[in-house]
Amino acid sequence: MSFNIPAIVPIRDDALATRLDDRIDGKTKPRGSLGRLESLARQIGLIRRDLAPRLSPPTVFVFAADHGVADEGVSAYPQDVTWQMVENFLAGGAAINVLARQQGVELRIVDAGVKHDFGRRDGLVDRKIRAGSGNLAVEAAMTARECEQALRAGAELMADAGGEVVGFGEMGIANTTPAAALMHRLTGEPVADCVGAGTGVDAAGLERKARVIGQAMRLHAGAHAPLEMLAAFGGLEIAMMTGAMLGAASRRRILLIDGFIASSALLVAARLAPAILDYCVFCHQSDERGHARMLRSLGARPLLDLGLRLGEGTGCVLAWPLVQAAAAFLCDMASFGDAGVSER
Repeated sequence: MSFNIPAIVPIRDDALATRLDDRIDGKTKPRGSLGRLESLARQIGLIRRDLAPRLSPPTVFVFAADHGVADEGVSAYPQDVTWQMVENFLAGGAAINVLARQQGVELRIVDAGVKHDFGRRDGLVDRKIRAGSGNLAVEAAMTARECEQALRAGAELMADAGGEVVGFGEMGIANTTPAAALMHRLTGEPVADCVGAGTGVDAAGLERKARVIGQAMRLHAGAHAPLEMLAAFGGLEIAMMTGAMLGAASRRRILLIDGFIASSALLVAARLAPAILDYCVFCHQSDERGHARMLRSLGARPLLDLGLRLGEGTGCVLAWPLVQAAAAFLCDMASFGDAGVSER
């Protein structure tokens, strides 16, 4: 595979960090009293290389694709729901549309590999690689070439994305199964701790998902490099998100990471370019069983824990006001000197 991994520079800058710490500590408040917002402000300043970074509302990309593993009965919903939900996104009726409108967030819906012909549609970014991935239990989800095409398409999307902040969401019936497979192979966590209810499968469905993943592990035992794993187990939207995350971080954008599926894409990206984690804001801990363990493996501290397991980038939009608040206090809150207040 010849995908050129974008160069990502670690954000560490000791001199700038000291200046940011002094600025944060000098605000009219007891030191540390804004808690997590203070470390988030520091991270934003280091990413943007700015003591007073102004952030415009993010663009949230929702990557959609179908999965051949749906044939194994691993989802509570039929595969047609993927394209129907894309239609819902385009009509403005989904949860992500409602939340994005409320927060003034731009959405871009990306067809990475939906098993449906949408034609040319306003609001739909067509980057379809193929109509659904292969069934990872009986074949590779993607060929090496298809995986490379998806990675490159994602990275190229970031070249055209404006603003300082990008969010990553997804839609794809059965995509918790490839995400759990990637998690198991990349982290070594037991399959049973990686598999969750997804769209709401019962206990028998959980056992079926675990059995399918075990079959895939045996079939693709030779897939050891990150991109080999991605091609074997991933989905087209997961691969495209991986490329997009790498592309966004290489341009020093702040990455808003949604839930379980988006985090699985990041797992792959972090194996390819560990410095990408410097640029990530982990928006929430999903209610999907494996997400807490996945976040721990990434060294992540999520901003929210609301019991979400919808995907679509909803966590990104809900966490955006906190990111905005962290930058705003860094920019606009008075210092003790400015306010003529004695430092406590």
